[in-house]
Amino acid sequence: MSLFNRIKTTFRALLPRRYPWPGMDISLPGGQHLHLVGSIHMGTRDMSPLPPALIKLLRNADALVVEADISGHESPFANLDPAPPLNERLSDTRLAELERVADELGLSLSMLETQPLWQIAMVLQGTQAQRLGLRGEYGIDYQLLNAARARDLPIIELEGADSQIALLRELPDDGILLLDDTLTHWHTNARLLQTMMSWWLDTPPDSDKLALPSTFSESLYDVLMHERNQAWRTALHALPAGRYVVAVGALHLYGEGNLPSLLT
Repeated sequence: MSLFNRIKTTFRALLPRRYPWPGMDISLPGGQHLHLVGSIHMGTRDMSPLPPALIKLLRNADALVVEADISGHESPFANLDPAPPLNERLSDTRLAELERVADELGLSLSMLETQPLWQIAMVLQGTQAQRLGLRGEYGIDYQLLNAARARDLPIIELEGADSQIALLRELPDDGILLLDDTLTHWHTNARLLQTMMSWWLDTPPDSDKLALPSTFSESLYDVLMHERNQAWRTALHALPAGRYVVAVGALHLYGEGNLPSLLT
């Protein structure tokens, strides 16, 4: 590397470029130049279309990297075995809390009766997001996938939907911790969704000053956030040299054990 390029690289590292969305640039020793995008998997109508500058980054990339290609129409929850009735799996107190939240969302408890507890948590979270006006077709990763396909850009999955479902199915005790955290932090999660929407609609976060509320227990955070970040770090270092737009859930870019800190 020439002296000029070394100086330019050092300058960029000291004064990283700021984007009007939650995004940051990271260059790895193997020649992989990454633009990390803090995606929200469901968005609002005014989060579409994507910023022209982000589309330009995608146009100049060698591939789009996502957690999973979610652009298909098949349900990730297909072919799951029915679970025992809820009254055999939940305490009376927790069952009453679940019934209250389901009623608030207009969901029938009978619809949830034989679903795994982790799936019930996902259904509650998805319905809560819909009630806040979010839709899957306006999700950032979904829009990026469509834009990549329109340009015949290769798409690389860090995990894939099957691996994500397998991870949830491996949670202890049918995923009761995920359901517990969902119910315990119900209102906090709604505020967090609105905060992440503001990162795209108003101002991206300042990572040096960002303090996020906890919506996971420590053990669940390790499994769903930190361990996945570590696996993604390995996968990103293994990419061929080139330019990549990398879209992962926005919370993976901030907080303890975040992906950018692991990469750098």
